[in-house]
Amino acid sequence: MTGGLLEVLVVAASGLPNVDFLTDKIDPYVVVKYKGQERKTKVARGQGGNPEWHQKLTFRAEYPGSGSDYHINLKIMDHDTFSSDDYIGETKIHVEDLLALGVENGSYEMNPTKFRVTGSNEKYCGEIKVGAKFTKASDYDDDEELGGWKNSYGDDSDE
Repeated sequence: MTGGLLEVLVVAASGLPNVDFLTDKIDPYVVVKYKGQERKTKVARGQGGNPEWHQKLTFRAEYPGSGSDYHINLKIMDHDTFSSDDYIGETKIHVEDLLALGVENGSYEMNPTKFRVTGSNEKYCGEIKVGAKFTKASDYDDDEELGGWKNSYGDDSDE
């Protein structure tokens, strides 16, 4: 098993529906999940259905790892100040090949690509542009290279 860093670049979205009935523009952000880890982009305030983030989120990754779910889940939400945030839509990106090629080559990158976003009714509701890169940790000391991620993420497999 080889560990490393999975960097997810959330670039932009287009064609997102307005799910906010009180205002004429949504304030979208993206919740990105990979194997139990979760990160959020900043809120694209006032950008409506065509937001831009250009934000890189980093996750720990192992290949081959435990389980077979090699998907990055991206859920787009509308930030609301005085009520709960509204769900806009989501997509999944399969990254098993990216990880395998990264382990083989030391690093591998998927250039930013558009993916379909589906809403709660499973119908198309826009696109999101996302890139990803996996970089294998150095062989001499994986824990140091990743900043001690095993302990900080509650992984007690060494004990």
